[in-house]
Amino acid sequence: MAGHTDKVADAAIGYWSRMATQIILIVGDAGFDSLYARSVFLSQASYPWLATSSGASQTAPRFADLKTSLEAQTPAIAGEANSLLLITFTDILASLVGGPLTARILESAWDIDIQGTADKELTHE
Repeated sequence: MAGHTDKVADAAIGYWSRMATQIILIVGDAGFDSLYARSVFLSQASYPWLATSSGASQTAPRFADLKTSLEAQTPAIAGEANSLLLITFTDILASLVGGPLTARILESAWDIDIQGTADKELTHE
């Protein structure tokens, strides 16, 4: 079971790291950390065990606390918590910079076509 949780945590940290790189270019480290901290705070209503620190330090890499938090849960719970955290973060970001810019940031960070995916989902329903 631990191996599966490690994979969920590693995948989650990969998404967060790629997204952070793009967003830090726009708002800086402190801006990103503020957005992330607010997202964690809001997500802790559903998952109180989520860690609050995102910033890289001299002793720990960025998102080390999140990874530790996710690894302590079952894969399903870790995945659900990370999904809520990502949704919360992107909702906050979109409210600040707008939906189109948020979509472009995520497309660049994750190498995906968000609009094309959304269009396909709408036509299949």
